[in-house]
Amino acid sequence: MSFLNRRQILSLTAMTSVAAVAALGGCSTVQEPRASVSLRPAQDLAVLAPEAAREFRAAWVATVANIDWPSRKGLSAAAQQAEMRAMLDRAVALRLNAIILQVRTSADALYASELEPWSEYLSGIQGQAPDPFYDPLALWITEAHARGLELHAWFNPFRARQSKAAAPAASSHLSQTRPEWVKSYGDQLWIDPGEPAAANHSLAVFMDVLQRYDVDGIHIDDYFYPYPVTQGGQGETPKTEVDFPDQPSWQRYQSAGGTLSRDDWRRSNVDALIERIYRGIRQTKPWVRFGISPFGLGRPELRPPEIRGFSQYHKLYANVERWVAEGWLDYLVPQLYWTIATREQAFAALLNYWHQQNTQNRHVWAGLFTSRVAAENATPNPPTSWPPQEITNQIGLVRARAPGSGHVHFSMVALMGGRPGLADQLQAGPYAQPALVPATPWLPADSLGAFKAELSAQRQGDYLVRLEAEPPGAATLRWVIWLRYGTRWELHTTGQTRLELHARSADGDLLNALVVSTLDRVGNESARQGYRVVEKIL
Repeated sequence: MSFLNRRQILSLTAMTSVAAVAALGGCSTVQEPRASVSLRPAQDLAVLAPEAAREFRAAWVATVANIDWPSRKGLSAAAQQAEMRAMLDRAVALRLNAIILQVRTSADALYASELEPWSEYLSGIQGQAPDPFYDPLALWITEAHARGLELHAWFNPFRARQSKAAAPAASSHLSQTRPEWVKSYGDQLWIDPGEPAAANHSLAVFMDVLQRYDVDGIHIDDYFYPYPVTQGGQGETPKTEVDFPDQPSWQRYQSAGGTLSRDDWRRSNVDALIERIYRGIRQTKPWVRFGISPFGLGRPELRPPEIRGFSQYHKLYANVERWVAEGWLDYLVPQLYWTIATREQAFAALLNYWHQQNTQNRHVWAGLFTSRVAAENATPNPPTSWPPQEITNQIGLVRARAPGSGHVHFSMVALMGGRPGLADQLQAGPYAQPALVPATPWLPADSLGAFKAELSAQRQGDYLVRLEAEPPGAATLRWVIWLRYGTRWELHTTGQTRLELHARSADGDLLNALVVSTLDRVGNESARQGYRVVEKIL
């Protein structure tokens, strides 16, 4: 009946440096053709290109305690950016289509903010901006979109200081500016969700990022009220839970005539913030998706009878089933951090449970504990480590239960190498073909306009394709391109409008056709346009 939360995962996750990764591609160099090349519209080809699979394939990039990025505090801005690009290139090589980047770990910011100080996980000093200056979130968005990847901004709503933090609090941190909102609990600091002004502040942080950055999603994790801290347990003294120290806000609620029990009042505080975030997104940028990644076990009285373990409803005051029933989110990523064979937290049973709660037909994507796959040369091999097949088998169960849904890996460091067999099995198995992010039909669609494509010959036998929305300057966020070499089709997505293409595949087949479409902000695909490659020998 053991369980893990993200705090415990910090001690299990290996910290590895990020190496540069080769970009997707790898075709052999051929002689430069002495030819001109062009595209001839051929709409018959549009129906010949295969249908693109739909599946959300993402990884969390955790910045707290430098789990994923940057690999350590105090790296130069150039080194941080190199690691960022290596991670994004790796995501493309693995055929992921989204990154969920942690931008607020503990009432701090990994972006330029007037509301909260810079995170210590960048420089090692809370409140210190990158030098030379750059905005990490802005660059992550730019680089991800250029590669055809979505970028979701991940926030912790209420944590104010994590147990592994080492730097003193900046003068602008909430613990210094509004100490009455911040409570010491165990070895961490927490914003009291029962303080209305504190909840307003957290909401303002979400809305600030939403308004200023071109994110594809706003994402929060499983920390609402904190996981319980215990005391005692010495000799014959049993362990007891320490109650969260929110007596002042609770007393003000009662004095104002509040009638809820303390537990229900705590749940109502979290409910209110969830609903306000969702409605704030809908009113501000209705195409941005709101996602929540809760602990993987549901309410005890609603679970399958064989499921046992921690109750986030009673301990974190997270009424996730209500949020799903109310439709206060666009996607749910329950952290299903157990193996298929674990009886009391069985992966398949929990996956089925959350789909059964989904009466509003929102997205349900499984959170996978990919970092449990054994790291190379781990000595001794941790007894709790998993073989790579556990992850590919879990992906198979997700697909069988809900085709076209998706999953998210915790965390990106596990996909960067050093886990023997993991990347190979993913690339040869479930990720053998690319996939587009599933569309979100309950959100308003963009108007997808016309476009054109032009092809020209380049050095060393490459081609250059130019993509242009019509009228020129019209917003087109992502391009979907099928390339046909011989009779074989390849699917690629990109946010760029100028791309180099190989004239021949690695097998020597000539590029003879392109099919192009666009995606709007919520994943809807435009009509496809087919083109034949026409080469004229000079």
